[in-house]
Amino acid sequence: MAGKFEIYKDKAGEFRFRLKAGNGQIILASEGYKRKASATNGIESVKKNAPSDVNYERKETKSGGVMFNLLAANKQVIGTSEVYNSAAARDNGVESVKSNAPNASVDDLSS
Repeated sequence: MAGKFEIYKDKAGEFRFRLKAGNGQIILASEGYKRKASATNGIESVKKNAPSDVNYERKETKSGGVMFNLLAANKQVIGTSEVYNSAAARDNGVESVKSNAPNASVDDLSS
């Protein structure tokens, strides 16, 4: 099963998207957007920027975990990962975004 993006509304009424791997696990999540069109543009930016390793910001959390952000060409964060227990697990998450995002379908769950 291929990866897919889901657009949804959060509790505050903002539009967000998440990228799920073929196994259904969420591998990238967005910030909140006021307009659905902005969330859609964010998805297109993820598809465009995901394949290039230089667009990933690998970070440590204050609690000792590791995570990553996917950055657009302007260095703005367009997606954030979950917190992982190891750098190897985080790097697997990066590879999953790289392979799933470019051709992922989009499901709109916000209606």
